[in-house]
Amino acid sequence: MDVQYCDVMISAARTVDNVVVDIEENESWPRLNVPTVPVVWYRGKGTEVLHKMRQEFKVENQGIVNPTQVWWLANPHTIRERRQNREISTSSVVFLVMGSRVSQIIINKEIKAEGMWEEVETYTM
Repeated sequence: MDVQYCDVMISAARTVDNVVVDIEENESWPRLNVPTVPVVWYRGKGTEVLHKMRQEFKVENQGIVNPTQVWWLANPHTIRERRQNREISTSSVVFLVMGSRVSQIIINKEIKAEGMWEEVETYTM
């Protein structure tokens, strides 16, 4: 952002909300897909499983991955049923990261989860 206009924009923003202290350029939030997450690693109920997964992605890939949201691509009840019926052993997980540069690094390097490297691809709806 052009420094000479930064103060003007902050002053203008403070007329609406006086807690504004800085402005940054808009970032993209790419969705990434990990298509082969072993379901057995993440057994549990509700959002605690996704919270655990998010924390592991963050810890095992420090400085690279800081996912803001993580969700199963399929319905969790369906995943659980299909796993119990031995139809599947893995499922897809989608997560958001800040910035297209970060997403490219993750796609090129893969992501570490539960001590194993997992392939990552761009997720498009």
